[in-house]
Amino acid sequence: MLKIISANLNGIRSASTKGFFEWVGQQDADYVSVQEVKAQDADLTDAMRAPTYRGNVRYQGYFHFAEKKGYSGTGVYARQKPDQVITGFGVSEFDEEGRYTELVYPKLSVVSVYLPSGSSSEERQQAKFRFLKAFLPHLQALRASGREVVICGDWNIAHTEKDLKNWKGNLKNSGFLPEERAWMTQLLGGQMDWVDVYRSLYPEASDEGYTWWSNRGQAWAKNVGWRIDYQIVTPGIGAMARSASIFKDQRFSDHAPLTVEYAWPI
Repeated sequence: MLKIISANLNGIRSASTKGFFEWVGQQDADYVSVQEVKAQDADLTDAMRAPTYRGNVRYQGYFHFAEKKGYSGTGVYARQKPDQVITGFGVSEFDEEGRYTELVYPKLSVVSVYLPSGSSSEERQQAKFRFLKAFLPHLQALRASGREVVICGDWNIAHTEKDLKNWKGNLKNSGFLPEERAWMTQLLGGQMDWVDVYRSLYPEASDEGYTWWSNRGQAWAKNVGWRIDYQIVTPGIGAMARSASIFKDQRFSDHAPLTVEYAWPI
């Protein structure tokens, strides 16, 4: 089985102090995809660059840091060395923000992506729309690569009413705007035909699927959450997905890690 974890850390240094890497070391995952690293290379300890699992075997981390300090950033930890590491998807506005890391193997690509949030201002919402427009051709190229692709990340979009608690109150808010949801529908249907693994395995609405909770009010305590962290995959490996789970027993950030297991030959 191929086991892949995706987690928005809201700061790798903060998550480290909350036990994230100790937890990772117990999971026996093949890949751990992280977003919102909020650090530069010089900020990382050896344990952050190459955490251990099974006590003494190390992952190797591959990162795309934002030029702006303390902001954004993505990475993927792997047990097997990739043939190629790709950082950025060729759009300077977003590559400067460290939003894309891809590990390439002969038959598989594992990607960590962090889509912009538009919640802070109209300016950032327009940046998010630009990202969606620019990212779509890259997704089409990935589909045409001949490899199976697993894209892990914080997509900052709740796709349907099933994917957030208070959908009626968020119809005009970033993350649940009609344009964002339509973009996700385009991605998951028609000719593109990517697969939202969690929803394919668990098609019914459930508050068990939430992966993010606002720090405002009592969102966590009342489970007023959003499902915005996904593993979006090509159909071949999507058909091999056997289980998906969201870890909530320990809090490493305002997001919860999403783990998927695939019947894929290692």
